[in-house]
Amino acid sequence: MKILALETSAKAVSAAIAEDGKILAYGYQDTGLTHSRTLMPIVEDLTRESEFDIKNLDLIAVAAGPGSFTGIRIGVAAAKGLAFGLDKPVIGVSTLGAMARNLSFADGLIICAMDARRDRIYNALFQTENGEITRLTDDRAIALESLAAELKDYRDINHQNQDGYNKLINKFMVVGDGAKLCAEYLLSQGILCHMAPANLIMQNAASVALEAEERARKILSASGKLPDARDLRPVYLRPPNAIPPADVKRNV
Repeated sequence: MKILALETSAKAVSAAIAEDGKILAYGYQDTGLTHSRTLMPIVEDLTRESEFDIKNLDLIAVAAGPGSFTGIRIGVAAAKGLAFGLDKPVIGVSTLGAMARNLSFADGLIICAMDARRDRIYNALFQTENGEITRLTDDRAIALESLAAELKDYRDINHQNQDGYNKLINKFMVVGDGAKLCAEYLLSQGILCHMAPANLIMQNAASVALEAEERARKILSASGKLPDARDLRPVYLRPPNAIPPADVKRNV
């Protein structure tokens, strides 16, 4: 399965071409330029330098959220445009689910974290063992205080469970553009955790491609047909910070 994947959920932007679990080409930029300026040139460079004919794609994938409202909108719009233009199916994957794949090689509890402002993060928890990833929570916007309390419960329950003690759950690893914010808070609460290595800490399109391929195979197995661009929607998890007053009339 040949996949073009897009990642625009935070400050960095990236694109990747993958085939059957192998990353064929990858482009990344974190220069502060807007994604509307950088995303499509990255895609064009990838296809040109790798001599990959974009018409041969089987699927377009995008990190559909959560994340930066503007970034997610740009990524979803680009994926829709490509899917409509090329008449290809498209899949939106969880930003958090994709970034967990950055640490799939390390056994432990993965804490995915993106800064959602006001001492909150977009978060999901995953457990990894022998390269297999198990989702433990849904994607959510959660207060750092609430996350710390939840992780203390994980730790305490596993310490008390002497017979079936799960040593993996006691190793906490933090990944994502909010990893520093999250890790510093958890450490201040006495919760030992480790940040992902610098080269793996940010969300990226390579992980989006791998997440999309697994999801696509499950969809094909269940229904035999992949979704098209009309089904793709951004996932924000919370309303925007700026909400117009109820008495302000807007043109539709």
